[in-house]
Amino acid sequence: MVSPIGVGFWGIVGGDYWGAQDETDTVGAVQAALDAGINFFDTAEGYGDGYSEEMLGRALMGRRDEAVIASKVSTGNLAPDAIRAACERSLKRLGTDYIDLYQVHWPNRKLPFEDSMATLLDLQSAGLIRVIGVSNFGVLDMPDMLQFGRYEANQLPYSLLWRAIEFDIQPQCVERNISILPYSPLNQALLTGRYRNADEMPYARTRTRHFRGDRRDSRHGTAGFEAETFAAVEAIRAICADIGQEMVHVALAWLLHKPAVTSVLAGARNPGQIESNLIAGSLTLSAETIQRLDQATDDLKKKLGPDPDMWGTGADSRYR
Repeated sequence: MVSPIGVGFWGIVGGDYWGAQDETDTVGAVQAALDAGINFFDTAEGYGDGYSEEMLGRALMGRRDEAVIASKVSTGNLAPDAIRAACERSLKRLGTDYIDLYQVHWPNRKLPFEDSMATLLDLQSAGLIRVIGVSNFGVLDMPDMLQFGRYEANQLPYSLLWRAIEFDIQPQCVERNISILPYSPLNQALLTGRYRNADEMPYARTRTRHFRGDRRDSRHGTAGFEAETFAAVEAIRAICADIGQEMVHVALAWLLHKPAVTSVLAGARNPGQIESNLIAGSLTLSAETIQRLDQATDDLKKKLGPDPDMWGTGADSRYR
């Protein structure tokens, strides 16, 4: 059983993308989460080249039995021997003898899904992992993987401003009883309400398809939808003002009202952000409010389309 709000552990690696991070804040955030009843923590071997797993292991020392740990094996480690070795490294970094949810971070179509799943099932039988999951699997990859064994969750980019999975992937998850674990639920801080236009944002956060393709380090090469994105943000801001709630809480709570969503992976880099996220986990939105939020973002949803890749599209999309 996992808490409605989980803790995404990508942001604690710091660096140019997320900014400097104090290890004391990281440990404090984990302790505050556990104290508040948030038990679900998501990391990956690819986050900071193992640093995220190491920090989570340190932060959970003495309280491992209170936590549900999710980690991910990288695309380049999906050959059978590589999966086993990667899992053993993750276990060591996390300081535990089992991982609750072990996910394939991105599909690798150069290797047979059958071989990867067989190895994951072996790890499960051995007790090294409890539940198998996937991440970033599209409408074709999902059933292709399910042919060879059951996985229970698909971790996907999903937010009020990024609703691509609603076209095709979410219905498949509902039909097959697969949990959706939304990541980037605040859409790279757009749904904090902090930014009023694209030029106010750090350049590292303007690489998604919401923004012009000529912005620094962008790889999608399209015109983007900056005007539509910030019009949607302002519409959400107005709805939140009407109901007397903060945008960040509403954005997270909206996801919890959506089909197949089990737990929302919200980043938290200090105890204060844990406290804020906790409010969202207990916030109930009326059917009218959900409808208004859907309508406020429908135009952007249609223009961005059904491809869930936030950074590339067409031949550059990593989804299939």
